[in-house]
Amino acid sequence: MKSQIQHIIMGLLLTPGMIFSVHAEDPAKPPVEKPLYSQTQCEGTYPHHLQGLCVDGLGNIFWSFTTELVKTNSAGKVLVKIPVGNHHGDLCYHEGKVFVAVNFGDFNNPKGKADSWVYVYDAEKLLLIAKHQTPEVTFGAGGIACHAGKYIVVGGLPEGVDENYLYEYDSSFKFIKKHVLKSGYTLMGIQTAAYAENQWWFGCYGSKLLKADMNFNFTAKYDQDCALGIDQVNENMLLIGRNTKNDKRYTGEAVLAVPDADKGFVIRK
Repeated sequence: MKSQIQHIIMGLLLTPGMIFSVHAEDPAKPPVEKPLYSQTQCEGTYPHHLQGLCVDGLGNIFWSFTTELVKTNSAGKVLVKIPVGNHHGDLCYHEGKVFVAVNFGDFNNPKGKADSWVYVYDAEKLLLIAKHQTPEVTFGAGGIACHAGKYIVVGGLPEGVDENYLYEYDSSFKFIKKHVLKSGYTLMGIQTAAYAENQWWFGCYGSKLLKADMNFNFTAKYDQDCALGIDQVNENMLLIGRNTKNDKRYTGEAVLAVPDADKGFVIRK
């Protein structure tokens, strides 16, 4: 009787049109989920280099090319593209909005000649909906990340300063605190930021990746390049920005990477 019931069940499972399959060696094995994001080249060329990228978890990617803000699907096809002021830097996505670190002044000036802002865009059509001045970022706002209702803005650094600075704001962009990251000097400060794997990631020129714990305590420095964008796409995968210059114009690319305790991350081939 038992074998007859098993035969009937297997017949039902293998009926044409069913949306699942059975593995004889492991009937309980879950279906393999296709990653929402993969290695992607952004459609088009741009006059300035890639500053950062972020994702919305819905299959879209947002790219900042300094003077152009771009939204693509996961295959890199442009959905929306708008001109923006120079210099739009790294960006992050949160609850239907895209937040961009912006500086219209002088980066890395020890006398604090920056003009730092966070511009907020509607993620659907990239309509500018808010501007928040961030004068605390005295060396130029260049990157931004969001986690647990707080926004961390990063940016430039005068030559020779042996620590970096992280500027914390609440959801209304009221300044909360300036955190000191005991990282040593990095070329022109920090360019990109993200929160992933329960820690903060900061990409710097000179192919340096900094990491800090959730309380902004410096934990590691790696020889890794993510100065052109970094974001988390799922529990164990990162998206890293890259660009190439051809005939004075730039193309952008996003590559998948897996976090690695020894190397920071490893690019997924």
